[in-house]
Amino acid sequence: MNGAAPAIRLTAIDKYFGAVHANRSASLVVQEREIHALVGENGAGKSTLMKILSGMTPADGGTVEVGGREVTGWTTAEAIAAGVGMVHQHFMLVPTLTVAENVVLGREPVSAGTFDRARAERDVERLCEQSGLAVPAGRLVADLSVGEAQRVEILKLLYRGARVLLLDEPTAVLSPPEVAELWKVLRRLRDGGATIVLITHKLDEVMAVSEHVTVMRMGETVANMATSDTSPEKIAKAMVGRDVDLAVRQGGGAAKLAGTPGAVALDVRHLVVRGARIEKAVDDVSFSIAPGEILGIAGVEGNGQTELLEAIAGIRGVTSGTITLGGADITHRGVHNRGEAGLSHIPEDRHRRGLILDYTLAENLILGQQHHYTNNGILDRHAIIDHARRRIVEYDIRPTDPSLPARALSGGNQQKIVIARELSRAFTVLLAAQPTRGVDVGAIEFIHAELRKAREEGKAVLLVSAELKEVLTLSDRIAVMYGGRFVAMFPRSDASEEVIGPFMTGAARGQVA
Repeated sequence: MNGAAPAIRLTAIDKYFGAVHANRSASLVVQEREIHALVGENGAGKSTLMKILSGMTPADGGTVEVGGREVTGWTTAEAIAAGVGMVHQHFMLVPTLTVAENVVLGREPVSAGTFDRARAERDVERLCEQSGLAVPAGRLVADLSVGEAQRVEILKLLYRGARVLLLDEPTAVLSPPEVAELWKVLRRLRDGGATIVLITHKLDEVMAVSEHVTVMRMGETVANMATSDTSPEKIAKAMVGRDVDLAVRQGGGAAKLAGTPGAVALDVRHLVVRGARIEKAVDDVSFSIAPGEILGIAGVEGNGQTELLEAIAGIRGVTSGTITLGGADITHRGVHNRGEAGLSHIPEDRHRRGLILDYTLAENLILGQQHHYTNNGILDRHAIIDHARRRIVEYDIRPTDPSLPARALSGGNQQKIVIARELSRAFTVLLAAQPTRGVDVGAIEFIHAELRKAREEGKAVLLVSAELKEVLTLSDRIAVMYGGRFVAMFPRSDASEEVIGPFMTGAARGQVA
């Protein structure tokens, strides 16, 4: 601005990973002191472009300029020294260390030849006060909420003098209050002189917090616009190359009587489940779902939703209560047995629960179902590859090479692997935990359609999502979970953000049928 060089200028960037052309003459210009959104479908090349800017990977062509200085091919250490830092989707913190220890790691203050813990905590407390990123300096990272852990990641960069912050899907695992708090922090940092690039799939976030938006598609930069001059619909069309339905449509309960009257696909009675640091993460929860029904669970994350679904899936033990699937008691059955009985599970943590990152895309697509792809007790590689190729096309997984390891794919495409595997197996009940976390608008539209299709085929779906709009869009009935209990249950026709909000925060209690 006023003739000054932009904070960031990337020109004609090319990047190959083997045969995969991740960036195709991509460009990006970001001005000083602005929040700039970088959007695109999963696999569009956004994260790769930011890794090139942050020095994590070299470009195969093009130029990188920061503050008017060409820095093409610089290292991560050089980028950090120049004030450019990246907060990744999956945090890079040491859980057994304190907040202060994580922030100063690698740049520890020393007194008399030893680590000066008191000074580190004072420095971090001062930084917290200056930035508005409130986190207890002496607390273990393992005991932090997701939102607090993200603040620690940002503090690490600020401690190293970062003035250009690259945030990759920063709200993917945050609750709505944490998102609102993050926006306050980012605006405060911008007003203090920082430049921020925000990678996100959430177009409401783009409109709420950014000044400019750059759109990538298939590795190329296809649009750059002022946020005030565009709309979510225009951005989505630029991302996907076609019109995308962004409307929040009411769930099936308004269109028909949800479920099969009198029939029960999944029945949970008086369930109590222990948490990592609490005796009753799930506290006396009872409900049932009929075939052809989607029951959505709304609530701020950390109120027992994770433990509930993991207990039903069989990956967490039950203290008391019963779980019945299609009339059969599965309370103490193993995961494999539940899957064979008709239970499918999209876990909320795709890395810990949904994928083996060093296995190939094809192998991940049959996890838990390997016995269906054997010939005389030996895995049938041809059948596995054929199955993978069909799912890759059907679910638009990119890159399309079934032999690539899952860790080579973007987070959104990793999520598509899990979705494809769980929706393509034979099931009667689907547990869907955060099914669209980290995926693009086109994939969200597709996944929503698949969940509705499952319902129309007479399958039961238990949906947990941190996105209240998603719960409202898909559900026939909505339960609100707070403090490990169901505190209210609504038919979709009676539910809205205004009605549900007070129950999510514990400010109201209702009737649970």
